[in-house]
Amino acid sequence: MIYEEAQRRSYVVLNAWEKDLAAKFKAANPEIRTFVYKDLSSTRAYACENGVDDADLPTGVGYCAADPSWFLTDASGDRFEYDGYEGHWQMDVGNAEYQNAWADNVVKSSSGAFDGVFMDNALFACDTYHDGVCPAKYPTDSSMRDAYRSMLANTRQKFVDAGLLTVANMSNARLHEGAWDSYVEHLDGGFDEWWLTFGDSDLLSEYEQGWSRQVEQITANEAKGKITWVQPHHSGAEQPFRYAFASYLLAKGEHAAISEIQHTDRYDNPSLWRTEYDWDLGDPLGEHFEVARNVHQRDFECGTVIVNANRTGSAPITVRLAATQLNEHNAPVTFVALPGTTGTVLRKAC
Repeated sequence: MIYEEAQRRSYVVLNAWEKDLAAKFKAANPEIRTFVYKDLSSTRAYACENGVDDADLPTGVGYCAADPSWFLTDASGDRFEYDGYEGHWQMDVGNAEYQNAWADNVVKSSSGAFDGVFMDNALFACDTYHDGVCPAKYPTDSSMRDAYRSMLANTRQKFVDAGLLTVANMSNARLHEGAWDSYVEHLDGGFDEWWLTFGDSDLLSEYEQGWSRQVEQITANEAKGKITWVQPHHSGAEQPFRYAFASYLLAKGEHAAISEIQHTDRYDNPSLWRTEYDWDLGDPLGEHFEVARNVHQRDFECGTVIVNANRTGSAPITVRLAATQLNEHNAPVTFVALPGTTGTVLRKAC
């Protein structure tokens, strides 16, 4: 299975204790990029036993080794444990000592074993994981984002010097204007864990903080030569898959990758590989463009991608093609009629 998956994938994220697995992926495909998972924002109590932290951590700082001043607290001085994630304790990413300890530990444990670091939980809202309660030190979303930008900026050179790529999980960046770009400035790329589809019937349409903001994440990163990973959530149903995949292809360049997931936080097995991922549409003939209100098209040498980003349930919009192409079911078509939050990938001989 490792050989097959290594040929398919451009990137793989592994745990710190899976260095042998990273080596196997690299042996099977020297072009694949292996990343080690490290949480930016928390330390884990369960990774310490009898006062000694595990040798390989899911974070950059061990719970037992952490200085007490590095823990974020509320107005009463109580530490923050993530809601729904027992043993995850939130740390002060704006603290310079924490920043240096985190980066130094990650570099030391990762160099030579991985190509990069996947930094989970680059957060934007001050009450993430503890709804309605913000840290005393960062009482606003703006002050929290300043702390994260500080951490990413101040540790950047350590990873550059170590030859380690950096990609951060920036889920919900679309809700905060300019946030995605301001974090990516100090990284090699970004990951959107909740991208366009949040279930089979909860699909993100176009509005001020909607569809175009997430598609633009890929466009902006491609222009800078930076990595973008996107992860739609759905059961594998046709509409959410085709909507997300077609939207991805509207913006995809050389540095983007998509990986769908059916169950939140279930990363124990490889994500589904689809026949469509092997389709060769050839080079894009340009950027995507609007053919009707919130309906976008991108032409390729060997196909066409069209997305209707209007709300779910809205009336179909017909788009006529310049030539006959094959739809996903290998049927020849000269036009498509797409309802809201649907997409299609068409192919032609070339």
